Amino acid sequence: MERTIPSTASEEIELYQRTYYSLLRSSSEISIRSLEEAHGGMNSLLHSDARESKPDMSAFIYALLRLPSVMPEVALVIMGQSSKVFSSGGYFNVTNWEEVYAIARRRRSFYNGEGKLACFIASRSDIDDMIPLLTAYQIEWNKLHYRLQRLSDTILLEEICESMSSYSRLASILEIPTDDLDRLYAIWDKEFGCNLQRIAQKPCDLKVHLLSGSLSEYRRARHYWWESIERAIPEIRERPIYFISSNVHSMVNVLSGYALKLENELDEFLRRSEHMGLLNEWEDIQSGKAPSSRENFLYYILKKYQQFDERDIFEDHQISHEESLGIHRISSKQSFDVAAQIIELSKINPELLDPRLDVGSDFNPMSRSDALIINIDYPLGLAAYDTLSEISSHVGMVLGVYVMGKAATLNAVIGDVMICNVVHDEHSQNTYLFPNSFSAADIAPHLIYGTVLDNQKAVTVQGTFLQTRRYMDIFYREGYTDIEMEAGPYLSAVYEMSRPNRHPVNQIINLYGIPFDLGIIHYASDTPLDKGRNLGAGSLSYMGMDSTYAVTIAVLRRIFELELKRLSSN
Repeated sequence: MERTIPSTASEEIELYQRTYYSLLRSSSEISIRSLEEAHGGMNSLLHSDARESKPDMSAFIYALLRLPSVMPEVALVIMGQSSKVFSSGGYFNVTNWEEVYAIARRRRSFYNGEGKLACFIASRSDIDDMIPLLTAYQIEWNKLHYRLQRLSDTILLEEICESMSSYSRLASILEIPTDDLDRLYAIWDKEFGCNLQRIAQKPCDLKVHLLSGSLSEYRRARHYWWESIERAIPEIRERPIYFISSNVHSMVNVLSGYALKLENELDEFLRRSEHMGLLNEWEDIQSGKAPSSRENFLYYILKKYQQFDERDIFEDHQISHEESLGIHRISSKQSFDVAAQIIELSKINPELLDPRLDVGSDFNPMSRSDALIINIDYPLGLAAYDTLSEISSHVGMVLGVYVMGKAATLNAVIGDVMICNVVHDEHSQNTYLFPNSFSAADIAPHLIYGTVLDNQKAVTVQGTFLQTRRYMDIFYREGYTDIEMEAGPYLSAVYEMSRPNRHPVNQIINLYGIPFDLGIIHYASDTPLDKGRNLGAGSLSYMGMDSTYAVTIAVLRRIFELELKRLSSN
């Protein structure tokens, strides 16, 4: 019998959370400086050197990748659930400010050009993510600021990369390895020298203002989000659905065949571009020297192709192609950033499908299907519970729930795939036992570089920084090796979709026998016990697509199998 993780293991984390939530109740701005001591006292696995005088570049780079690129100019971060909340707080038309992005975190953010950054939040999990990120960022910025005061006037920061001797000397003065400086340069690129000058000029003193922390505002934001979907596809209220939480590219690429149709055009683009390494890979794939998937490579190049001059034309053409196949994109305009796609199974063209789906002639009955796929860009933490609860309350019969996403791993390597059937949720303190529809045999045939580990145990943490080495050791001793942020909240919603009451807390819950299909698959993107490899990684590269598409193929094959069986029985 499974047992829950002892709560005493996270006392330092709970103290840190109590500190920032009590401060955020203030109606005025609060200073990140007031959180630095509690942050350091937490002894975060991802910021183990917070209290040390030397810079913790892994933590700084981790924060940089997950905060908007304008952070060196930001003085005040404002958090709210919707445009109405921002307006009520005196920040009007924030969506007319410049929209800004982070490399490795999806959160709607807008910058006014004068030091104010507005961030849309979807749940408490966004706060548990943002506050530690901002605190780690400020702590490490100020360590670098102190060291840059000792920099000789003979070293011009804006010209630092032109002289290898100056570059090495800079690393020595900052007391960081040159490869950490290389990682910083890779992120900032042309802004490298300019951002170092900003760090040298003044210490970081960020302020934060939470406009509303009420549960009702999160519910309103969730309602605004659903309303936009229902307006676009009114019939969704009556139709049976398969729910998928994944991303906004893999499902559509596999179903639409758009990239495969453009193979010649993508080949030409690759040959005239400067991506020589990718061109060599493409030629090796074509000649059979590289085992990589031809389809995965084309999906990857399509994204790069659309980033060039005529991007809008390409996107319009792709959207038109997708809509002819019953694939509808719905973006989130008024609240948090969770894009959705509604896919009509009856309009799928089997001739355009990724060949790995291998549908054959038995696919013909699919044209009679009334079912829809709702695919959403996976939300962060507790927003997963909110979105699935909202969807299940407003659609016809739910036929399947499938969750695929990134996770950290304690026993695998980056690119491996983990399939769990036990999840401990830190939010509810529940341990869920459930029948996962997938096994290693469903993924392995489509995975070239990684390994599939099934029968795993996952833990849903409250935030990436909200983990200590001692806490991770307890998980590992209990056999938990898959660390992520959404499975627990999704399973809490699944419980309420199959039971007549709200999910309990601190219980062992058996979900075997639920009346719909359920599958949860993660691919490893982080190894938290190896900070050097984990914290500097912004996102999975082209090679990371191997696991993403292996999982995508498995999920769609499962849906096709179930839907054809349902049509046959009807």
